[in-house]
Amino acid sequence: MPDGIIFERDIVSVRNEVSDAEWEARVSLTAAYRMAHHFGWNDTVRNHITMRLPDAPDQFLINPLGLGWHEICASDLIKADMDGNILSSNDLKPGPAGFSFHRAVLRLKDSVNATFHLHPMEGVAVSALEDGLMIVDQTACALYNNVAYHGFEGLAVEAEEGPAIAEGLGEKFAMIMSNHGLMTVGRTVGEAFVYMERLIGACKLQTTLMATGGKIRKLPEDLKRHTWEQMFARHGNQPMGGLDFKMYMRLAYKLDPGFAR
Repeated sequence: MPDGIIFERDIVSVRNEVSDAEWEARVSLTAAYRMAHHFGWNDTVRNHITMRLPDAPDQFLINPLGLGWHEICASDLIKADMDGNILSSNDLKPGPAGFSFHRAVLRLKDSVNATFHLHPMEGVAVSALEDGLMIVDQTACALYNNVAYHGFEGLAVEAEEGPAIAEGLGEKFAMIMSNHGLMTVGRTVGEAFVYMERLIGACKLQTTLMATGGKIRKLPEDLKRHTWEQMFARHGNQPMGGLDFKMYMRLAYKLDPGFAR
């Protein structure tokens, strides 16, 4: 066995140290990490999904630096407050850049309860295109007039970039960070997850179409708007993706119920 590599970790459960609401949030957020890895969206120890605690809105959960998304468990998540104080009892630490700008978005946008940022290849490719994202199919119409853009500024630091990201999002749920990657937010972690699913899918479709070299048939603006209105008339102002994320939770349990520890 190579020196310095731990193949089996002892997970110290925090189930009896936190409220029922926090534990439920931990399990839901961990399921999002596991599913994102399952779909191949992220295979590094970097990038983040965060979630505001429902019973303590000035606190949030984030993944620790150094753990792959396939191995994160509910008790591994770091709890912090909006001032940047770590409230968890374990020795794990968050990645500094992600910790800064995710915390800024949650602190500055009361309507946002979850943030999701990663660097999938198709998303990075579209983020480097001058004309940005093209909405060319029915599924991507959920993103109509719902994608903000943010210019590349180097590694994210809260004092400079976090507030700019929050302001740039406005009321939108998705952001393409130019020459960098993708970000989505949601009123629930399920909503942020499903928006990311739609955004990655739209980027994948666009890069696939561009690779054919053929002429892309574009959707008229009024038809994109009409399709978006049809989609959101179904559930009013309720968070998107509730049923989808329940299914993903069931899949996470089926693949490895040990994540919820």
